[in-house]
Amino acid sequence: MNHRIASARALTTPIAAAGLLAAAMMVATPALAQQPKAAPKSAQKPAAKPKAPAATPAPQQPAAAAQQPPQLMYSPWLKVCGQGPETNNKKVCVLTKDGRLENGMPVAVVQLFEPEGGAKVLRVTVPLGMQLQHGTRLIIDQGQPVQEPYKTCFPVGCMSDYPVTDDIIAKMKKGHTITLQAINMQGTPISLPLPLADFAKAYDGPPTDPKVVEEQQRKLQEELQKRAEDARKKLEAQQPAAAAPAAPAAKK
Repeated sequence: MNHRIASARALTTPIAAAGLLAAAMMVATPALAQQPKAAPKSAQKPAAKPKAPAATPAPQQPAAAAQQPPQLMYSPWLKVCGQGPETNNKKVCVLTKDGRLENGMPVAVVQLFEPEGGAKVLRVTVPLGMQLQHGTRLIIDQGQPVQEPYKTCFPVGCMSDYPVTDDIIAKMKKGHTITLQAINMQGTPISLPLPLADFAKAYDGPPTDPKVVEEQQRKLQEELQKRAEDARKKLEAQQPAAAAPAAPAAKK
């Protein structure tokens, strides 16, 4: 499982796209989210009888509130098509969008795979550190959520595959936001929204020009560097104030 997510930066030429698409499609490995099997009834010990009447149970606590989504920087929807031996000489197009933290780490990735003559798949990737038994949920705007188990994990996250219908494509074209949901190790739901504003244009349009991809990546890196520099200056400005000694008390 040393594969990497097919990010927008890597998909800069049709040849590279074909290889990455083939690698992304080869996910026949068993899912990692295996539930532990319960012990057979014959092996389970009978519960001990309480010596005293059971105490009145405490009132149930409300469910944990959903964690606030992190501030993300979004790539535009990028469309890359490839064809070659890795794709059985069939054309495969992928539309990709990701959301990144200020340090450039992708934490939410959506990829729509459209193989020629094959079934469409919407692949979502969320960060590591999630409870695998719950899988992921997908919501378009305020629509009904759908859920799928995790298929496999990479060094940068875990992914689920959703079957795609024409109705889902239509909703994405008209929608505003697609939200990925998961449960972290603390049992708290997290929501990772990605805008759909430019999805229809990318879907119906031609593949993205590699030069455009390179320019977008350059702008993203510049923005990341600017944010990092602003954060550093802010931290430096706070340190002298925190380290300044308190003024001596005035003598009476």
